[in-house]
Amino acid sequence: MKAAYYIKKDRLHDDPRFISLKQQLEEDGLECYEVKATADLQPSTGMLLSIGGDGTFLSAATIAAPAGIPVVGVNMGRVGFLSANQPDEVAPLIKSGEYLLEERSVLEASVHGLGPIDNPFAFNEVCVSRLGAAMLGVDVTVDGVPLPTYWADGLLVATSTGSTAYSLSVGGPICHPASRVLIIAPISPHNLNLRPLVVPDTAKVEIVVHSRDAKVRMTMDNRNMEVEQGARITVQMAQFSLKMLRPSKSNFIEALKSKLFWGEDVRNL
Repeated sequence: MKAAYYIKKDRLHDDPRFISLKQQLEEDGLECYEVKATADLQPSTGMLLSIGGDGTFLSAATIAAPAGIPVVGVNMGRVGFLSANQPDEVAPLIKSGEYLLEERSVLEASVHGLGPIDNPFAFNEVCVSRLGAAMLGVDVTVDGVPLPTYWADGLLVATSTGSTAYSLSVGGPICHPASRVLIIAPISPHNLNLRPLVVPDTAKVEIVVHSRDAKVRMTMDNRNMEVEQGARITVQMAQFSLKMLRPSKSNFIEALKSKLFWGEDVRNL
């Protein structure tokens, strides 16, 4: 079997932790090679190692998901919520087979009249936000049913996996990654009686942004583009999911407590 790996920061090629990991995998009989795009994946590749932090994982996800290859997040960064495996843990984990394969939802975005978007997929969220100083009016429909207009700096549609990312920072709920939901959350809303909304992940969400500025920003995870104000943006589930490899003993609740210090309180000591 072959193991591909993706590195975003070139300096990690010389990191002793990565060199040791690669050597261990090759000693265990895996052929390791580097990729930069889905087209680089070779036949008989069983997994893609994301070498870095959570930002690197998001980029690796767009490479692996269309090919149906699981991603192994190797934490060379700081928080490592998605890249949860320490470098010295990965080779023994793969060799022992004591891991689980999880399937996570992937979003797909399109802009009416714009034509195909290069890499229109997102693992955490699709977001629209202002480019200038003007507040936005955001009209949203869910399966054709209109919501009240959001007056805000922007709006995002997040997966349950993305609930602990940007969505959490704008006041959205934490959702277990096994939850089949989408989160619609405004960014710095000016109408305070409109709260984040959780809908089934089968929903088709359409967004039209009105602004005094000619263009607004649309972001898909860690990639962004500019679109005309008034354009109709559609966000829905992609036709494929992302496979993640994680230790069988890992636990989402424990990750919340250790990575995000969830419930940290002197009364709980």
